[in-house]
Amino acid sequence: MNVVVVESPAKAKTINKYLGPGYKVLASFGHVRDLPAKDGSVLPDQDFEMLWEVDSASQKRIKDIADAVKSSDGLFLATDPDREGEAISWHVLDLLKKRKVLNGKPVKRVVFNAITKKAVLDAMAEPRDIDEPLVDAYLARRALDYLVGFNLSPVLWRKLPGARSAGRVQSVALRLVCDRESEIERFVSEEYWNISALLKTPRGDEFEARLVQAHGKRLQKNSIHNADEANALRRLLEGAAYTVESVEAKPVRRNPSPPFTTSTLQQAASSKLGFSASRTMQVAQKLYEGIDIGGETAGLITYMRTDGVQMAPEAIDAARRAIGQQFGERYLPEKPRLYSTKAKNAQEAHEAIRPTDFNRTPDQVRRFLDADQLKLYDLIWKRGIASQMASAEIERTTAEILAEGAEGKAGLRAVGSVIRFDGFIAAYTDQREEGEPSEDGDEDGRLPEINARETLAKQKINATQHFTEPPPRYSEASLIKKMEELGIGRPSTYAATLATLRDRDYVTIDKRKLVPQAKGRLVTAFLESFFNKYVEYDFTADLEEKLDRISAGELNWKDVLRDFWRDFFSQIEDTKELRVTNVLDALNEALAPLVFPKRDDGSDPRVCQVCGTGQLSLKLGKYGAFVGCSNYPECNYTRQLSNEGGAEAESSGLNEPKALGTDSITGEQITLRSGRFGPYVQRGEAKDAKRSSLPKGWKPEDIDLEKALALLSLPRDIGQHPETGKMISSGIGRYGPFVLHDGTYANLESVEDVFSIGLNRAVAVLADKQNKAGGGRGRSTPAALKELGDHPDGGSVTVRDGRFGPYVNWGKVNATLPRGTDPAAVTMEQALVLIAERAEKTGTGKGAKGKAKTTKAKAAAAGDEAAAPKAKKTAAKAKPKAAAKTKKAKE
Repeated sequence: MNVVVVESPAKAKTINKYLGPGYKVLASFGHVRDLPAKDGSVLPDQDFEMLWEVDSASQKRIKDIADAVKSSDGLFLATDPDREGEAISWHVLDLLKKRKVLNGKPVKRVVFNAITKKAVLDAMAEPRDIDEPLVDAYLARRALDYLVGFNLSPVLWRKLPGARSAGRVQSVALRLVCDRESEIERFVSEEYWNISALLKTPRGDEFEARLVQAHGKRLQKNSIHNADEANALRRLLEGAAYTVESVEAKPVRRNPSPPFTTSTLQQAASSKLGFSASRTMQVAQKLYEGIDIGGETAGLITYMRTDGVQMAPEAIDAARRAIGQQFGERYLPEKPRLYSTKAKNAQEAHEAIRPTDFNRTPDQVRRFLDADQLKLYDLIWKRGIASQMASAEIERTTAEILAEGAEGKAGLRAVGSVIRFDGFIAAYTDQREEGEPSEDGDEDGRLPEINARETLAKQKINATQHFTEPPPRYSEASLIKKMEELGIGRPSTYAATLATLRDRDYVTIDKRKLVPQAKGRLVTAFLESFFNKYVEYDFTADLEEKLDRISAGELNWKDVLRDFWRDFFSQIEDTKELRVTNVLDALNEALAPLVFPKRDDGSDPRVCQVCGTGQLSLKLGKYGAFVGCSNYPECNYTRQLSNEGGAEAESSGLNEPKALGTDSITGEQITLRSGRFGPYVQRGEAKDAKRSSLPKGWKPEDIDLEKALALLSLPRDIGQHPETGKMISSGIGRYGPFVLHDGTYANLESVEDVFSIGLNRAVAVLADKQNKAGGGRGRSTPAALKELGDHPDGGSVTVRDGRFGPYVNWGKVNATLPRGTDPAAVTMEQALVLIAERAEKTGTGKGAKGKAKTTKAKAAAAGDEAAAPKAKKTAAKAKPKAAAKTKKAKE
């Protein structure tokens, strides 16, 4: 018996079926050990020794593998066919050696690009040894990421509070997003005009032609700058006669794109399906590991972490056969198409992502896949099949038209295309990313029949005003494309890198675009100012190239680490002498458009408008950076940073304090402001001026003088408690609105209650809080809101108010009232139906089902026809949730 180690239990189950009883397939569940997340896990002073840690879950799995190996004939390491997979095999083997369970037994490494019976058996027939250079590349990459993260992040924590982490690839990706935002902020929009003529042929067909030349000068897109120029050209065209100078019909062939790589799959899934990179990889993982297809589990696609664009010869043959069968012989090119990667740093040679069986069409597997799996498989199948199909044949027609009149001559051009043969387009068409130019330039549909030297009739002249637009923000897809072009990161890391940027609150996604947050821009500005080399695109790409050369056996991995560490450590040491004022000066300059947005009145944006003399500057606090006045503490003006216009307050009109009116009692001005913790109201300008934050749900634009004074009047005295004679007050605290009496706090339902609650209700709320507190362990039963009477089977029925809303209670049965039901208006008949439905569903109490039927009958006899459907609907809504939980648990 031989032991085979794979990464996931899903793969283990499938592969075990393929190999039969002579093999025992076990899963490592991914990596079995890693560097501990603490300082000292990589030791540069000890020749970069790496101290690995095995967690408790992995300890058990390694023990199971070791126990199986003890009684086996040999070991096959069959983890994924990439650098990470090679590393997992190396880790497993190293741990087994330390446990001394191999005892000279043969150990082989096998790799398969697809989880199909043929691919697995072929791989088992051609084992190899572990690829040491590939493992060295993994070790170098892991050590570099650790050294950067665990040495640079503490610098951020000390010098830039609120920043959470930096990373070798993560910080460069963040810089791309932030640089694009800076481009957008610096962009100055320019006016331009487009002029076109609607013309008619002698046969009565209309078409549009664009002005491209006037007075002997060629016009570009932005050549017409203003309305005066546009109107002059418009007059020329209005009085001109139109003649076709030439018509050229030029055949154009469009070739298909290669099959998907990891990055192009992520880009296409984003553009066509709206999938995030991580979602794409999660779905692809399931398609790769195997789907139950009519009782047989099979992988539907090849390995999905690759930047190779070639397909195996047998896959190309299968694709060509499928094309002939499903599209016809005309769609089959004479020779197979061969592709080569254009990526700057394509990694170890792997196949492109393709279906494992081209005869398994999306329609055939539709019933076995969920919606996301079907969408992604359909995309992969179509792109794979299209990559081997014939070129599309397009006829591109260009008509050059002369306009001649009393005010001069002008040239117009009409362009159109006709697909003469769709070729690969019959299976798949690329969808360009927003903001990219179209492949066919300015063509605009199909043109009618136009002949040279014929006269055209003018129908209408159109002059349209436009303004140049800034470059678009990156989407996940376009950022991945850019990173790939620059040679930054790896296909397997793109999804994780983007997820980290979101998790750290460095970027958010708005309408599928990546928007850098203030925190992310601060980190980028800091790194560019003090660690510029390590966020340079070329430096990061060159380092990736060195890692590739390690995997190819061309460089020693520790030599690369030594070269990197020498300079990096020196720069880390230099920052120890860095003063906070140096950091703030650099950030003020680098982030001026964000920190000091232009003012409408044209005044200096760095002058404090509260005191009029202080200079605004970034300040660093416990929770991050904010803007404050240099005259602090005499002037206590502060402003929180955000993305839009430099301050979170500005989006609400709070870039500077907003006057609301004057307090009639004190004569002081009441203002609405924004600080580090959000918007607030303030009375007067003294150092100890009374302030009150806006409660949750209150918007700055809705605050007037009355509401501001109400907030500033808190806490509010309600009255003396009838038993103790001590004052009861209401207010808003950390945990929301409350009433307070003699040190006891009780929560209120809404902010409005703080201003309106009377003495009687305040006493009742406090009493309810004391009853709950005195109820011993667990939650006490809420007091009854309404007594309905006795249940037909004995016991009282009451209406109560609980944590999740009002409900009816009978013994151990609690039935939630339908949404919108007034607890005070509930009848006994309605309560009986709700109790019956709940008892039947949960089986609560003796003979619950029988009692439920009896109660339903009694309710019907009582004539409550409205209550039963409502209760049934409520119960029906709950069933899918329970089913969903069960399904999730099974998965």
